[in-house]
Amino acid sequence: MFQSRVSVAILMVIATVLSRVLPHPPNFTPVLAVSLFSGAYLTDRKLALVVPILAMFFSDLVIGFHDLMPVVYGFMALSVLFGKQIGTSVSKSFGYTAIGSVLFFIVTNLAVWATSGMYTLDLSGLTQCFVMAVPFFQNSILGDFVYSGILFGAMAFLNRTVFQTEKQTA
Repeated sequence: MFQSRVSVAILMVIATVLSRVLPHPPNFTPVLAVSLFSGAYLTDRKLALVVPILAMFFSDLVIGFHDLMPVVYGFMALSVLFGKQIGTSVSKSFGYTAIGSVLFFIVTNLAVWATSGMYTLDLSGLTQCFVMAVPFFQNSILGDFVYSGILFGAMAFLNRTVFQTEKQTA
């Protein structure tokens, strides 16, 4: 069983890296979904944390490093902890996906506003930063829901069919 979880983790890293480096709509990636899924289904806490971080790191090697890496990577680690709260509940996965998408939008845009020098450090600059980020948020939340739906939905299906059959024959 451990070997299959490691295989799933490796596949998730590869798929996430590919989704970030191959052409795609801006911010339409499975990074949050993979973080939540890792937390929910990979029982080894270290492995669950490593999966999204490695996926981000390997894809950042190709895309390029950026100033928000500590914020983004930290949020991915936090999302793994959120995933621990989901367990096998598909409905909880959608709730945590929504919360994660909104929190990621808020946290990363606060960091952009505070550190990039692109906006004045007042209410006007903060407002402008968030307004400019809205188009990216639309793709981000859509990607988060699509990929969470695929990951958690596929696992729910496998748990009801394939894995249930394995338990009955064992």
